[in-house]
Amino acid sequence: MSLHDDRGAESPARQRSAPTDAIARLMRLNQNRRSDGSRSPHKRLLTLLALGRLARTGSSQIVWSDAARELPQLLAEFGPPSTAASVKSAAYPFTRLRNDGVWTLSAAVPDDDVTPLRDSNPVGRFTPELEVAIITAGDIAGLARRLAEDEFPPTVVPDLLIAVGFDPDTSAPALMNQARRRSSDWPRAVLAAWDRQCAFCGFDGQLGGQAVGIDAAHVRWFTHDGPDELDNGLALCTLHHKLLDRGVLGLDEGASIVVSTHYSARTEAGRHLYDLHGRALQPRPGSPLPAADHLAWHRREVFRHPAIAS
Repeated sequence: MSLHDDRGAESPARQRSAPTDAIARLMRLNQNRRSDGSRSPHKRLLTLLALGRLARTGSSQIVWSDAARELPQLLAEFGPPSTAASVKSAAYPFTRLRNDGVWTLSAAVPDDDVTPLRDSNPVGRFTPELEVAIITAGDIAGLARRLAEDEFPPTVVPDLLIAVGFDPDTSAPALMNQARRRSSDWPRAVLAAWDRQCAFCGFDGQLGGQAVGIDAAHVRWFTHDGPDELDNGLALCTLHHKLLDRGVLGLDEGASIVVSTHYSARTEAGRHLYDLHGRALQPRPGSPLPAADHLAWHRREVFRHPAIAS
């Protein structure tokens, strides 16, 4: 049976599938991870920035001069430490997102070239089909959260959503359609392996006999192929979990804690973090330290180099 009737109008099946297909193309961005495990969130960050514009103004359009200012800031805060937060780093997603069938530019400019972008200052935006599909779906904030959760750990997602213009408290957690599912047993096993206390500071709060304020943290992020194995897990208090995922804290080759020189604090409470620098991890006897390859991934892709001097 044809999807079109005699008058050439699209069938209900075609009308329903078009928005779904358009949004599916958006969700496929960054699905194919680099073989070396390196992070490249440039396109995802531009997409989130455009979704923030769409939610606030009803249009996803971003002028290049705005993108050249805002994207490097997002990359500096949420990209890997090796990323140069420069105008050129913004030109890559602004021009190449066209190749994914979800983005258009108001001027024909070559990929990655900053000069013609500066000269013509084009407007970038989602394709008309995609923009209509997102608006029709009716949950821009939920889509933004889903895209963020697909790329970043839960500790980082709220900060990222705020940075692109969403209120994380009003965008419900997304139900991710992941090929990999998190293990329900892994968090309990990790907390037990570290005696239900923070591996960094020793916090061991309990409520009714259950650990409270302590998370099972991936060293290599689950969203970037980090396994649910004991040698990729640490029991951390919620503060130190977030600081690990934001690159403030890291671990050297010998699994001793390091603190980034980019971190600073004035109060006594904030300056206590410096005391962690150089402290060796001490798991429960029989529990493994994080594996060397997971530590190396975190140092390369997350930790904000250099570390403070010992």
